[in-house]
Amino acid sequence: MKPSPEEIAAAIAAEEAKRVNLPAGEPVAAFLRTAQALTPALFERRLAVAALVEPAAEPGLALRFAMRPVADGATLARRNWAEGDAFIADFGEHLTGYLSFTAAPTGSVADSPIRLRLTFGEVPTDVAEPLHPYRGWISAAWLPEEVITIDDLPAAFRLARRHAFRYVKVEVLAASRRFGVCFENLTAHAVTSARGAPASLPDSYPEWLRRIDLVSQHTLRDCLQTCFEDGPRRDRRLWVGDLRLQALVNYETFRENDVVKRCLYLFAGLPRSDGLVNGCVYERPVPTYADTTTLDYAALYCVTLQEYVAATGDLACGRELWPVARRQIDCLLARLDETLMFHDGGETWCFIDWAFGLDKSAATHAVIVFALRRMLALAGAIGTAAEVAHFGPIIDGMVAAARAQLFDAARGLYLSGPSMQVSCATQAWMVLAGIPESDAAARAALRNALADPQAVRPITPYLYHYIAEAMLACGMDDEALQLVRVYWGGMLDAGADTFWEAFDPAEPLASPYGDIHANSYCHAWSCSPAWLFRARGLGRPAPPPHHPETPCK
Repeated sequence: MKPSPEEIAAAIAAEEAKRVNLPAGEPVAAFLRTAQALTPALFERRLAVAALVEPAAEPGLALRFAMRPVADGATLARRNWAEGDAFIADFGEHLTGYLSFTAAPTGSVADSPIRLRLTFGEVPTDVAEPLHPYRGWISAAWLPEEVITIDDLPAAFRLARRHAFRYVKVEVLAASRRFGVCFENLTAHAVTSARGAPASLPDSYPEWLRRIDLVSQHTLRDCLQTCFEDGPRRDRRLWVGDLRLQALVNYETFRENDVVKRCLYLFAGLPRSDGLVNGCVYERPVPTYADTTTLDYAALYCVTLQEYVAATGDLACGRELWPVARRQIDCLLARLDETLMFHDGGETWCFIDWAFGLDKSAATHAVIVFALRRMLALAGAIGTAAEVAHFGPIIDGMVAAARAQLFDAARGLYLSGPSMQVSCATQAWMVLAGIPESDAAARAALRNALADPQAVRPITPYLYHYIAEAMLACGMDDEALQLVRVYWGGMLDAGADTFWEAFDPAEPLASPYGDIHANSYCHAWSCSPAWLFRARGLGRPAPPPHHPETPCK
């Protein structure tokens, strides 16, 4: 049963009450200077209104509404709007950017200001139903609406705040009865630091797969600003977990590798007092320590650095940030018990997924092993292998501890926490860490969890990605492809132009925040299918059979 907003808020508060928040460390000025020197330019393109639309209730759709065209977008400038009127403009695609227009009086000179409410919609639900009353546990200031007053008409107006949107609902809240209002040149200014568009997948790929690949690219494009934002609507900041998946897709698509490098230096430049990197960094108005440390993300910082060096050959960056990565491992290993097991005591946040009630101990244990293996690979590349020769025995010990303490042989599953919880998260990370004794055992663990109706399931594309990546790691290619088709394809079927922060096919209106209007519908951690297709070969068509020519006699 889906938890209520009040239950979600109470669980979050209880989790936060356990945390021990250490102060910020001393910023590393050299790293921050490197990051700022790598700040990319933003490129703008302008979009006119494609159509005026209205929502139609569709109970069979995941988000309950569909948009119906009512007029061509070019007719907007010929229409007049009075106090109490409203319209919805559709720009035809999702974008991150700004809105501008000219408001002019019609019928008479303007003898009063006008007051407008602008509601920005990534999906129909945003503009089809009221945003209030709001029940979420994160700030209502994230809701995508603006109330503006324009004193003197006619006036050219450009909204200062950036939004993520496809739809804009314009309501005339107040105006004099003596004149109407005409909106001319209503324009969306889309911005991104992505240059150009990657080549499409060949036509030999299935159409559904090519659509998922394209929407994955659009998701990354709209999150690719002066850093890799998690979501251009919310949180509009840099997170380690999102960065890893964005960077992987970037290497295969836009190749804005300096932005990846910038992000790595931003994290390195703003450590916690014990040396752990933040889970996220506030980029504006100046790079700022975020006071949100996440153990699994600290481990993934090491992985992201190793993958950056492997993708770019930038050994100098790898060497310069090597001490930062080493410090993450030292801090993580200090949290193991005498048997080399990690237990989530709650003092520092472990994320893994937003699934309600998820026990994260076993998955985080496996993430640490995953990071240790990647640190050995990085050390080999940059010539520091002697420093971490002791990592091999630690990995062996952590693997043995997990097999002995977490594996239920009778059920073929790894369990987590005092309640011996079964979750898809635990199995996926155990497989990625190389903990099962064989690929057959890894496949069984994944299949058993996915078949167990009591297993805790993901609600984010972030964890669904790691299930798919784990499937590929143990030879479940067909099942990984089906997972992508059903899960990401389900978002397409629901009308997605970009992929979402959270999507539970069984509960499409579920929100980690207690209100779907707080959800982000263009979110970085959901763009990974493009990497699965392009780098890992998922869904790649078999080459045509080769028929050698028969020599003539």
